[in-house]
Amino acid sequence: MIVTFLGTGTSQGVPVIGCDCGVCRSADVRDRRLRCSILLSFKDVNVVVDVGPDFRQQMLREEVKHLDAVLITHEHNDHVVGMDDIRPFNFRQRLDMPVYALDRVLREIKAKFFYIFDANPYPGSPRVVCHPIFPGQPFSLSKGIQIMPIEVIHGNLPILGFRVGNFAYITDASAIGPESTELLRGLDILVLNALQYRKHYSHFTFDEAVEVAAGIGASKTYFTHMSHEMGLHRDMESGWPQGILPAYDGLKLTV
Repeated sequence: MIVTFLGTGTSQGVPVIGCDCGVCRSADVRDRRLRCSILLSFKDVNVVVDVGPDFRQQMLREEVKHLDAVLITHEHNDHVVGMDDIRPFNFRQRLDMPVYALDRVLREIKAKFFYIFDANPYPGSPRVVCHPIFPGQPFSLSKGIQIMPIEVIHGNLPILGFRVGNFAYITDASAIGPESTELLRGLDILVLNALQYRKHYSHFTFDEAVEVAAGIGASKTYFTHMSHEMGLHRDMESGWPQGILPAYDGLKLTV
């Protein structure tokens, strides 16, 4: 499996509109962080986790020609508002797009994109098939690919991370319970959110994420969903604890 980081930024992205800080003005492409998402590529299957407002740009940048499924962590705009841009895949593949999420999240998607689900949908609307999934209950995609949904907490909201083999992806978390932590044992690679250094009510800080990563014990941990307050990529890369690395847009990992 190849993991491509489509976006590693927060809901505002980096650079932030109107900000003149050193990160937002940086010429290093690794400091330009689109909204958070990853692409999982198997031999002939592509799966995206979350379709935020930069989804179209991300698909064009990575030259993705086909998409087999969409996994959604939760219903916030920066993770779902790009749903309309699955249409080119519908047209090319002549198939409805499978979307996997919590039942609550699917209801929110149906309300937000009501025109997709009308009895007589607007011509050219995205074509979606919704599949409810449940924490701790693995499900299969095409070609027998197994996905384990894992519950984490985002402020007061239960959301999902996903484990595929010895890889796991968690974003927007502020707490991970004991049962979910057990489901994350034995990882080669963990991706975990680290928003900023100061306390936040619904996201791990850097120090909290380091502590959680140590408790899970993956061979390597990559931080994502990073704000401009986290600093320049070159500084993060040189000053972080061993085994913990900053992800960046376009980074590819082989698992």
